[in-house]
Amino acid sequence: MPAASALSHVTLTVTDLESSVAWYERTLGLRRARTMAGPGRRRTLLVADSGLVIGLQAHDRTAEEDRFDPARVGLDHLSIACADRAEVLAWLAKLDGLGVAHSPISEEPANIATCPDPDGIAIEFFAPPGA
Repeated sequence: MPAASALSHVTLTVTDLESSVAWYERTLGLRRARTMAGPGRRRTLLVADSGLVIGLQAHDRTAEEDRFDPARVGLDHLSIACADRAEVLAWLAKLDGLGVAHSPISEEPANIATCPDPDGIAIEFFAPPGA
């Protein structure tokens, strides 16, 4: 039986592709790898040095004023793995330097802090408890 052992990539629907690409490049340090288009959609793949791939996709039929809602069926948040609490704090320092609003770091149930992307998708920075 095959096993699902890792994600290949995740693609997020956004309202303004270029604005979101710029935010993910600046905030998460991703770099543009490929841009493609199909009927009614445009997608840009962004890659981290770690190999993480995030696709950002804009659909022509998505309303410009639409915003993410974690209570709807689909994605709740995107979580970035951090080795320990110090790495989460390093991300928060980077966000502060960029003027990106974020939550404080929690201690329970783990070391977690979040910030919203331009469409309100929660980006979580997560380190296991005790790390």
